[in-house]
Amino acid sequence: MTETEPGGGRDLTIATQLDLPAQALQASGFGPFAVLRCDGHDAVLARLAEATCDALVLTDDAEAVEIAAEVGREIAIVVVVPDLAPARVLAWWERGAQDVLTAAELAMPSLPQRLRAAIERKRLERDARTAYATDLDTGLPHQQQLIEHMSQLLALREREPAPMAVLALRIEGLATAEARHGREAANVLRRKVGVRLRAGVRASDVVASLGDDSFAVLLGSILSPADAERVGAKLMQSLLQPLRVAGEDLSVATALGIGQYPQDGAQPDALLRRAVGLAAAAQAQGRAGFSNFGAPGAAPVSAANDE
Repeated sequence: MTETEPGGGRDLTIATQLDLPAQALQASGFGPFAVLRCDGHDAVLARLAEATCDALVLTDDAEAVEIAAEVGREIAIVVVVPDLAPARVLAWWERGAQDVLTAAELAMPSLPQRLRAAIERKRLERDARTAYATDLDTGLPHQQQLIEHMSQLLALREREPAPMAVLALRIEGLATAEARHGREAANVLRRKVGVRLRAGVRASDVVASLGDDSFAVLLGSILSPADAERVGAKLMQSLLQPLRVAGEDLSVATALGIGQYPQDGAQPDALLRRAVGLAAAAQAQGRAGFSNFGAPGAAPVSAANDE
């Protein structure tokens, strides 16, 4: 897909809950567009599962909020509202909508241009997110990507309340590893910490990098706050075992902080700040007998395979 041909030579596909001027859209120089009509939450999701879709035109209701939260990350969202009241429009922009129209504007000649502009804005957003979404040293999502995941989950929680949590893990020992073995060895150690954290949670959970010495784990679905505490304890226990780097067993210490929804906040930034602040204040655990250049005295526990 290129900038001049965002559809890759195919029609740009619009899934819609409303009647659109299909013939005019098909003939437009801003397209051509193929219009797929689908009514209701389940029909929209089924349609998106069946075919590639470039934009989704939704009515302004609670169901649209849920649909946008589920699919708006990859698809341009255009919302048709009863009026352009600033509060209504701003609310949809905050939810990530690329454009907000009235029903009367669906019949205007400018509709194809508006739809194409929405698709292009979403494409540029995806390209930027892809370019900057990953911490190159660990291959994990970085903090901004984590915030986006949290924002989507919290939008769903507005409709279906359920607990969730974000864990922050501050890692000690990485600076020592860099000083004694070099930057690349420290990067390998960070990668292996990330692998071990990833192995300790569910596929649906998100492990992210928060910088040179911290990681976060987003638990999107838990039954109670105690679940987050149990997962945190499990992850800290897993990091007590040394990691093999350049033929040597290196060890890290870990401090944990947890931000719980809803008791610690309902915004992603607030929850993450809570977890990071608690991790910064906590006493790190681990590295007993280690100084990241081998264990003096007794032989250390063998390192796990964290490749």
